[in-house]
Amino acid sequence: MPRRVSVRTVDVVQRNNVTFTGLSGGAVLMFAHGFGCDQGMWRHVAPAFEATHRVVLFDHVGAGQSDLSAYSQSRYGSLSGYARDVTEIIDSLDLGPVLFVGHSVSAMIGLLAAVERPELFERMVLVCPSPRYVDAPGYRGGLSEDDVTALLDTMDSNYLGWATHIAPIIMGNPERPSLSAELTSSFCRTDPAIARQFARVTFLSDNRADLDLVRTPCLILQCRQDVIAPPEVGFFVHAHVAGSDLVMLDATGHCPNLSAPGQVVEAMRTYLARP
Repeated sequence: MPRRVSVRTVDVVQRNNVTFTGLSGGAVLMFAHGFGCDQGMWRHVAPAFEATHRVVLFDHVGAGQSDLSAYSQSRYGSLSGYARDVTEIIDSLDLGPVLFVGHSVSAMIGLLAAVERPELFERMVLVCPSPRYVDAPGYRGGLSEDDVTALLDTMDSNYLGWATHIAPIIMGNPERPSLSAELTSSFCRTDPAIARQFARVTFLSDNRADLDLVRTPCLILQCRQDVIAPPEVGFFVHAHVAGSDLVMLDATGHCPNLSAPGQVVEAMRTYLARP
Protein backbone atom coordinates (compact mmCIF):
# COMPACT_ATOMS: atom_id res chain seq x y z
CA MET A 1 0.00 0.00 0.00
CA PRO A 2 1.48 3.40 -0.96
CA ARG A 3 2.42 5.73 1.87
CA ARG A 4 -0.36 8.17 2.65
CA VAL A 5 0.75 11.77 2.21
CA SER A 6 -0.51 13.97 5.03
CA VAL A 7 -1.88 17.48 4.62
CA ARG A 8 1.04 18.72 6.75
CA THR A 9 3.54 17.12 4.37
CA VAL A 10 1.91 18.75 1.36
CA ASP A 11 1.94 22.09 3.19
CA VAL A 12 5.65 21.83 4.03
CA VAL A 13 6.55 20.80 0.47
CA GLN A 14 4.60 23.66 -1.07
CA ARG A 15 5.71 26.23 1.49
CA ASN A 16 9.39 25.55 0.83
CA ASN A 17 9.11 24.43 -2.81
CA VAL A 18 10.82 21.13 -1.95
CA THR A 19 12.08 19.23 -5.00
CA PHE A 20 13.63 15.80 -5.37
CA THR A 21 16.06 14.32 -7.88
CA GLY A 22 18.54 11.50 -7.91
CA LEU A 23 18.55 7.97 -6.55
CA SER A 24 15.29 6.97 -4.91
CA GLY A 25 16.06 5.26 -1.64
CA GLY A 26 19.62 6.54 -1.55
CA ALA A 27 21.20 8.48 1.28
CA VAL A 28 19.61 11.93 1.40
CA LEU A 29 21.73 14.92 0.42
CA MET A 30 19.90 18.13 1.34
CA PHE A 31 21.03 21.46 -0.13
CA ALA A 32 20.20 24.87 1.40
CA HIS A 33 20.88 28.14 -0.45
CA GLY A 34 22.23 31.43 0.87
CA PHE A 35 20.79 34.92 1.29
CA GLY A 36 19.09 36.40 -1.77
CA CYS A 37 19.33 33.14 -3.71
CA ASP A 38 17.23 30.05 -4.37
CA GLN A 39 17.78 26.35 -4.96
CA GLY A 40 18.87 27.00 -8.54
CA MET A 41 22.22 28.16 -7.17
CA TRP A 42 23.09 24.47 -6.65
CA ARG A 43 22.54 23.50 -10.29
CA HIS A 44 26.28 23.01 -10.93
CA VAL A 45 26.82 20.93 -7.77
CA ALA A 46 23.73 18.88 -6.94
CA PRO A 47 23.53 16.90 -10.23
CA ALA A 48 26.98 15.42 -9.54
CA PHE A 49 25.43 13.40 -6.69
CA GLU A 50 22.19 12.27 -8.33
CA ALA A 51 23.59 8.85 -9.29
CA THR A 52 24.47 8.02 -5.69
CA HIS A 53 22.11 10.04 -3.48
CA ARG A 54 18.55 11.21 -3.16
CA VAL A 55 18.98 14.94 -3.68
CA VAL A 56 16.61 17.29 -1.88
CA LEU A 57 16.50 21.01 -2.64
CA PHE A 58 14.23 23.71 -1.28
CA ASP A 59 13.71 27.46 -1.14
CA HIS A 60 13.69 29.34 2.13
CA VAL A 61 10.33 30.97 2.71
CA GLY A 62 10.47 34.32 0.95
CA ALA A 63 12.87 33.11 -1.74
CA GLY A 64 12.50 31.45 -5.12
CA GLN A 65 9.23 29.62 -5.66
CA SER A 66 8.41 29.31 -1.95
CA ASP A 67 5.00 30.32 -0.64
CA LEU A 68 5.42 34.04 0.06
CA SER A 69 2.15 34.11 1.99
CA ALA A 70 3.81 31.85 4.60
CA TYR A 71 6.34 34.54 5.47
CA SER A 72 5.96 36.27 8.83
CA GLN A 73 8.34 38.61 10.60
CA SER A 74 7.68 36.88 13.91
CA ARG A 75 8.75 33.44 12.68
CA TYR A 76 11.61 34.67 10.53
CA GLY A 77 12.85 37.38 12.86
CA SER A 78 15.78 35.13 13.72
CA LEU A 79 17.64 32.26 12.08
CA SER A 80 15.85 29.81 14.37
CA GLY A 81 12.69 30.18 12.26
CA TYR A 82 14.56 29.02 9.18
CA ALA A 83 16.18 26.21 11.19
CA ARG A 84 12.71 25.05 12.22
CA ASP A 85 11.73 24.88 8.55
CA VAL A 86 14.70 22.59 7.89
CA THR A 87 13.72 20.17 10.65
CA GLU A 88 10.06 20.27 9.55
CA ILE A 89 11.02 19.32 6.01
CA ILE A 90 13.10 16.39 7.28
CA ASP A 91 10.44 15.28 9.76
CA SER A 92 7.41 15.58 7.49
CA LEU A 93 9.08 13.71 4.63
CA ASP A 94 10.81 11.18 6.89
CA LEU A 95 14.20 11.98 5.37
CA GLY A 96 16.55 11.79 8.34
CA PRO A 97 19.31 11.42 9.07
CA VAL A 98 20.40 13.62 6.16
CA LEU A 99 23.67 14.86 4.76
CA PHE A 100 23.11 18.61 4.90
CA VAL A 101 24.89 21.12 2.64
CA GLY A 102 24.41 24.77 3.56
CA HIS A 103 25.84 27.82 1.82
CA SER A 104 26.63 31.05 3.68
CA VAL A 105 23.86 31.87 6.19
CA SER A 106 22.33 28.44 5.58
CA ALA A 107 25.43 26.87 7.06
CA MET A 108 24.47 28.50 10.37
CA ILE A 109 20.81 27.65 9.85
CA GLY A 110 21.80 24.01 9.44
CA LEU A 111 24.03 24.09 12.51
CA LEU A 112 21.22 25.54 14.62
CA ALA A 113 18.91 22.79 13.40
CA ALA A 114 21.54 20.15 14.20
CA VAL A 115 22.05 21.50 17.70
CA GLU A 116 18.29 21.33 18.30
CA ARG A 117 17.71 17.97 16.58
CA PRO A 118 21.05 16.14 16.18
CA GLU A 119 19.38 12.84 15.30
CA LEU A 120 18.20 14.31 11.99
CA PHE A 121 21.72 14.97 10.66
CA GLU A 122 24.43 12.49 9.73
CA ARG A 123 27.03 14.92 8.40
CA MET A 124 27.14 18.54 7.29
CA VAL A 125 29.01 20.46 4.61
CA LEU A 126 29.34 24.16 5.44
CA VAL A 127 30.15 26.28 2.38
CA CYS A 128 31.59 29.69 3.36
CA PRO A 129 30.00 29.69 6.83
CA SER A 130 30.04 32.69 9.16
CA PRO A 131 28.77 32.73 12.75
CA ARG A 132 29.14 36.53 12.88
CA TYR A 133 29.67 38.90 9.97
CA VAL A 134 30.56 41.95 12.05
CA ASP A 135 34.03 42.42 13.55
CA ALA A 136 34.27 42.19 17.34
CA PRO A 137 37.12 42.40 19.85
CA GLY A 138 39.41 39.47 19.14
CA TYR A 139 37.31 38.39 16.17
CA ARG A 140 37.41 39.36 12.51
CA GLY A 141 34.09 38.82 10.80
CA GLY A 142 34.93 40.74 7.65
CA LEU A 143 32.55 43.70 8.05
CA SER A 144 32.60 46.65 10.44
CA GLU A 145 29.50 47.92 12.20
CA ASP A 146 29.58 50.94 9.89
CA ASP A 147 29.72 48.63 6.86
CA VAL A 148 26.61 46.76 7.96
CA THR A 149 24.74 49.94 8.91
CA ALA A 150 25.47 51.41 5.47
CA LEU A 151 24.47 48.17 3.79
CA LEU A 152 21.12 48.03 5.57
CA ASP A 153 20.44 51.74 5.07
CA THR A 154 21.10 51.42 1.34
CA MET A 155 18.77 48.44 1.12
CA ASP A 156 16.05 50.53 2.74
CA SER A 157 16.50 53.53 0.47
CA ASN A 158 17.44 51.97 -2.87
CA TYR A 159 17.13 48.19 -2.98
CA LEU A 160 17.80 47.75 -6.69
CA GLY A 161 20.81 50.02 -6.51
CA TRP A 162 22.07 48.06 -3.52
CA ALA A 163 21.71 44.78 -5.40
CA THR A 164 23.65 46.10 -8.38
CA HIS A 165 26.42 47.41 -6.13
CA ILE A 166 26.78 44.53 -3.68
CA ALA A 167 26.51 41.51 -5.99
CA PRO A 168 29.96 41.98 -7.60
CA ILE A 169 31.51 42.43 -4.14
CA ILE A 170 29.94 39.23 -2.82
CA MET A 171 30.66 37.22 -5.95
CA GLY A 172 34.23 38.38 -6.55
CA ASN A 173 35.69 37.09 -9.84
CA PRO A 174 35.51 40.45 -11.69
CA GLU A 175 36.91 38.78 -14.80
CA ARG A 176 33.66 36.77 -15.00
CA PRO A 177 30.93 39.46 -14.97
CA SER A 178 28.22 36.95 -15.83
CA LEU A 179 28.47 35.56 -12.29
CA SER A 180 27.81 38.95 -10.73
CA ALA A 181 24.99 39.55 -13.18
CA GLU A 182 23.35 36.29 -12.12
CA LEU A 183 23.59 37.15 -8.44
CA THR A 184 22.22 40.66 -9.10
CA SER A 185 19.28 39.12 -10.95
CA SER A 186 18.65 36.73 -8.07
CA PHE A 187 18.64 39.59 -5.55
CA CYS A 188 16.27 41.59 -7.74
CA ARG A 189 13.80 38.69 -7.96
CA THR A 190 13.48 38.62 -4.17
CA ASP A 191 10.73 40.63 -2.52
CA PRO A 192 12.58 43.74 -1.23
CA ALA A 193 10.78 43.84 2.12
CA ILE A 194 11.59 40.18 2.83
CA ALA A 195 15.16 40.62 1.60
CA ARG A 196 15.69 43.59 3.93
CA GLN A 197 14.41 41.63 6.91
CA PHE A 198 16.48 38.56 6.05
CA ALA A 199 19.54 40.79 5.60
CA ARG A 200 19.10 42.20 9.11
CA VAL A 201 18.69 38.73 10.56
CA THR A 202 21.73 37.49 8.64
CA PHE A 203 24.24 40.29 9.04
CA LEU A 204 23.37 41.14 12.66
CA SER A 205 23.40 37.53 13.89
CA ASP A 206 25.98 36.20 16.32
CA ASN A 207 26.06 32.42 16.55
CA ARG A 208 29.62 32.00 17.76
CA ALA A 209 28.52 30.39 21.02
CA ASP A 210 26.41 27.83 19.13
CA LEU A 211 29.46 26.38 17.39
CA ASP A 212 30.64 24.71 20.59
CA LEU A 213 27.31 22.89 20.87
CA VAL A 214 27.57 21.12 17.51
CA ARG A 215 28.19 17.35 17.66
CA THR A 216 27.46 16.52 14.02
CA PRO A 217 30.55 15.82 11.86
CA CYS A 218 31.19 18.81 9.59
CA LEU A 219 33.24 19.70 6.54
CA ILE A 220 34.01 23.41 6.20
CA LEU A 221 34.73 24.73 2.70
CA GLN A 222 36.50 28.09 2.78
CA CYS A 223 37.52 30.27 -0.17
CA ARG A 224 41.05 31.68 -0.03
CA GLN A 225 39.66 35.18 -0.65
CA ASP A 226 36.18 36.15 0.52
CA VAL A 227 35.14 39.66 1.53
CA ILE A 228 31.98 38.47 3.31
CA ALA A 229 33.56 35.55 5.20
CA PRO A 230 37.36 35.84 5.09
CA PRO A 231 39.65 32.86 5.83
CA GLU A 232 39.90 33.85 9.50
CA VAL A 233 36.20 33.06 9.83
CA GLY A 234 36.65 29.58 8.39
CA PHE A 235 39.51 28.93 10.79
CA PHE A 236 37.34 30.18 13.68
CA VAL A 237 34.48 27.83 12.78
CA HIS A 238 36.92 24.93 12.40
CA ALA A 239 38.45 25.64 15.81
CA HIS A 240 35.07 25.73 17.56
CA VAL A 241 33.20 22.86 15.87
CA ALA A 242 34.59 19.71 17.46
CA GLY A 243 35.97 17.16 15.02
CA SER A 244 35.35 19.32 11.95
CA ASP A 245 37.43 19.21 8.77
CA LEU A 246 38.52 22.33 6.87
CA VAL A 247 39.29 22.47 3.15
CA MET A 248 40.64 25.69 1.67
CA LEU A 249 39.35 26.04 -1.88
CA ASP A 250 41.53 27.69 -4.50
CA ALA A 251 38.65 30.05 -5.22
CA THR A 252 37.69 33.66 -4.64
CA GLY A 253 34.39 35.24 -3.68
CA HIS A 254 31.58 34.04 -1.46
CA CYS A 255 29.78 31.72 -3.90
CA PRO A 256 32.05 28.82 -4.93
CA ASN A 257 28.95 26.79 -5.76
CA LEU A 258 28.74 29.08 -8.82
CA SER A 259 32.35 30.18 -9.36
CA ALA A 260 34.18 26.93 -8.55
CA PRO A 261 31.59 24.12 -8.49
CA GLY A 262 34.11 21.48 -9.55
CA GLN A 263 36.18 22.11 -6.44
CA VAL A 264 33.08 21.98 -4.23
CA VAL A 265 32.03 18.66 -5.78
CA GLU A 266 35.50 17.17 -5.42
CA ALA A 267 35.80 18.18 -1.76
CA MET A 268 32.35 16.86 -0.98
CA ARG A 269 32.95 13.55 -2.72
CA THR A 270 36.20 13.01 -0.85
CA TYR A 271 34.52 13.80 2.46
CA LEU A 272 31.40 11.71 1.87
CA ALA A 273 33.47 8.72 0.72
CA ARG A 274 35.07 8.49 4.14
CA PRO A 275 33.54 5.95 6.54
